[in-house]
Amino acid sequence: MVNYPALTSHTSEGLSDPLIYVHDFTNTYKNHLLYPPAVREAACLKVQIPWILQPMQKGDLLAGRKRTPFLGFTPIQGFGNIDRTGYYMEEQSLRDELEPYLQTEEQKVELEELIAYWQTENTNSKIRARYTEVMARELWTDNWGVESGVIYPLYRMAGAHMDMDKLVRLGLPGLRAEIREKLVSSAETYHPLYESMLTALDMLEYSMIYYIEDVKQALEQADQASDKLHLKRMVEVLEAIRYHAPRHLDEAMQLCWLYMLLSGSMEHGRMDVYFGDLLVQDLNTDFISELEAQELVTAYWRMILGVLGRDARVIVGGVGRRNPENGDRFTLFAIEASRHVPFRPQLSLRCNKGMNPEILAKALDSLGEGTTFPILYNDEANVPAVMHAFDVSREEAEQYAFFGCGEYMLDHRSYGTPSGVINLVKALELTLFNGIDPLTGRELGLKLGTLSDFATIDDLWEAYQKQLKHHIDIIADQEALEYKIVGEETSLLFISMLYDDCITRGKAVFEGGIRHLGGTLETYGNITASDSLVAIKKVIYEEQKITKERLMELILTNFTGAEGERKLLLEAPKFGNDDDEADQMAVLYHEFVCNTVRNQRDRTDLDSYLVVMINNDANTTLGRLTLASADGRLAYSPMSNGNAPSPGMDRNGITALFNSMTKLDAGLHAGSSQNIKFSKQMFNGDRPKLEALLDTFFELGGTSTNISVVSKEDLQNAMKEPEKYANLIVRVGGFSAYFVTLNHNVQREILERTLY
Repeated sequence: MVNYPALTSHTSEGLSDPLIYVHDFTNTYKNHLLYPPAVREAACLKVQIPWILQPMQKGDLLAGRKRTPFLGFTPIQGFGNIDRTGYYMEEQSLRDELEPYLQTEEQKVELEELIAYWQTENTNSKIRARYTEVMARELWTDNWGVESGVIYPLYRMAGAHMDMDKLVRLGLPGLRAEIREKLVSSAETYHPLYESMLTALDMLEYSMIYYIEDVKQALEQADQASDKLHLKRMVEVLEAIRYHAPRHLDEAMQLCWLYMLLSGSMEHGRMDVYFGDLLVQDLNTDFISELEAQELVTAYWRMILGVLGRDARVIVGGVGRRNPENGDRFTLFAIEASRHVPFRPQLSLRCNKGMNPEILAKALDSLGEGTTFPILYNDEANVPAVMHAFDVSREEAEQYAFFGCGEYMLDHRSYGTPSGVINLVKALELTLFNGIDPLTGRELGLKLGTLSDFATIDDLWEAYQKQLKHHIDIIADQEALEYKIVGEETSLLFISMLYDDCITRGKAVFEGGIRHLGGTLETYGNITASDSLVAIKKVIYEEQKITKERLMELILTNFTGAEGERKLLLEAPKFGNDDDEADQMAVLYHEFVCNTVRNQRDRTDLDSYLVVMINNDANTTLGRLTLASADGRLAYSPMSNGNAPSPGMDRNGITALFNSMTKLDAGLHAGSSQNIKFSKQMFNGDRPKLEALLDTFFELGGTSTNISVVSKEDLQNAMKEPEKYANLIVRVGGFSAYFVTLNHNVQREILERTLY
């Protein structure tokens, strides 16, 4: 049994609980600075986990809620959904939380000393401290989305897909036994990683004990017979998973939920694989009814929505599953849950030839209701693409998964955190203005001349390639450095325990334990940039309707008083219309950017480094930091989103749009967003026609669809009277959101997308 002293045993008099936590966590960290990272992390988790656990709420069918500390340890997310990795402090949140409790001047001084300590000791600062001179000059380390630049670092180890199937099969005792066996057979008399993993599992059991007592208290206060029945079963489940692997669906769900809660990961992987068998077993033996099974799955969805927040991918369907019939049974419950709990999790359905037609029909029904889920992925295109992009066998590629906004990785085999962002349109802007950001006057990147110096479009293209490679090299180095520092500082114990091949190798995930160490680069404005090159080629160089010098003026003045010249640029060929000239440029551009990023594996320690065109709302955020572009886009307005045309530029119908989209090679990147906005009449009015359309897109090689089913009138009215449209959900890019909660500029960009 885990025996951990309560935090109230702290001896400092007059300190509030938050101050006790801050003192304990900081002192524990300091006292273990000279210990191996795994030991230090385990010690800090023993302080953090009791602090974060929160009582269940009335109606919960699963135990496990948490608060995110303002000072702590995480693989990805700090206080307030801010990206962090390793040890972090959110200074303003810390002040806001603690200052009301400070009783003496001595305590105030102590707080300032503590803040000063963590300002340099947090893992993000340690990463920045190791930047080279070039990285420090080119990378914007603060004010992401506020300060104008080309490349931005993101500090996070996002996208961990742990082997939850292994957790369900082994349970807590089985996982302990595997680690103890390795510890005993280790050549070393003391193995800090294995010892620390066992400590982490002790804390997992501690959480079970915590909630057993919490549920028992709720049981004492319950007055409804149905509530008492649920609470009694919850106690039985929590007791059961302490001593053996899950034997029923609710036990598996409870174990997985607590593990996810403590791990810091938000990605749930192929849930139909690790829950499907127990679901079918329980249904076939009448242990639960269909209604009870649906209540359980829906309850899991509610916990994800209420506790984990953003991202939170759940993957169902596709090839490479154990017992696909059982998985399909779970998938039907999952789609139904998303109809009742929209917005989160990001339910993602992998489709393949010969799949159960009932599943696709139910998925389309759900999408037609405006839920935006499930997102549809095409295994026929994605599995070969993943094989090529990641250089892995078909067997491994069949275990591709996606996270966050749609980045691909290999389930519990690889990492692919997107820890960098590049504004491709800003990079073109620099190329036109001799390496100077005309918005700020700051020198960024390479000084290669201005547009006036480039005699041909080929000269411009060559200079732009050099500018892009310069910035891509730097952001790839940042990714590799981030993995290195995180590996030196942390062991990410909960994640390492469920990642191939960490236990076998006796190394943490970023210490050499992971099978495939990869990274991804978020690219923004891909199509805006390629359309701009087409416009320059046609209007400036070939037709000579606008001079090079005049184009630079138009960009600087945002086409003020030059609607005629802007019209020429807008009428140049645009991607999304099955236009050979525009699409050929998009393909050329796509291949250069993707291959330049992919080739970073030859100059870094990364097994893979791949583009992701998964756009969240950063095409709008970065657009506000970018001047007018040569495709006719106005300054500070949104850039193209993901693999989609610039808003409103696809004018030849949806078949032409699909033809353009599928010309870009999916085997060169790690995910892209195809955002499509359907009218309710189009989507729901003629289902056979819609199904034929989606089938054609997938046959052409389309990898995925992010579908919003809305009306133009609803979007317009929601902007005028948001209180009446609180439940209107749209696909932004790689994620869904309630439309009325979005920034006005993002709302406008979604409204301006073509409605089919």
